[in-house]
Amino acid sequence: MKKVPLLLILTGIFVIGFSLWQLIDSKIKTNTSLKEAKKLVIGQTEKQVMKKRPLKNMVSEMPKMGDTIGLLVIPRIKAELAIIEGTDPDELEKGVGHFKGSFFPGENGQIVLSGHRDTVFRRLGELKVGDLLTMQMPYGTYQYEITNMKIVDEDDRSIITLQNEKEELILTTCYPFHYIGNAPQRYIIYAKLKNPLN
Repeated sequence: MKKVPLLLILTGIFVIGFSLWQLIDSKIKTNTSLKEAKKLVIGQTEKQVMKKRPLKNMVSEMPKMGDTIGLLVIPRIKAELAIIEGTDPDELEKGVGHFKGSFFPGENGQIVLSGHRDTVFRRLGELKVGDLLTMQMPYGTYQYEITNMKIVDEDDRSIITLQNEKEELILTTCYPFHYIGNAPQRYIIYAKLKNPLN
């Protein structure tokens, strides 16, 4: 009889401890990636926005999965987030994931960034049309203005088109924001490239 309550208490301690460990581990990885991103883009400021030119002239090689490639700055929510190449769970633990195969700033195509709703994109729902998003890359800084937001089903594949007719930044995360478990929808933010700053 006395073993059952003890077993329940120990199970509870284990579950809480494991959850706390995951949270701390994720925070450490995110902070490490943020430091890497800041080192990578050092010297780039919002005043140094680059004009469009082919990416092959800007970087010597394409990034590998898991590489830190830049910094996403969201002024409204005072966020600076590392951009990591790839959107697998390992990459999303470190920061905002750049969808492999989507374009990079300056390539005149669709740039897709994804993040977890309970970590890096926790406050994404506070953004409004007209808010600015800045991508700082080793080769320049690009500023985007939010034009639209929408909610789609989790299996809607029409969002990522990988078009290359115009430069647009798309942020994606799971929705509803405070949902527990696998969320049934996705929250999408569309942003257009603003004119380069002088």
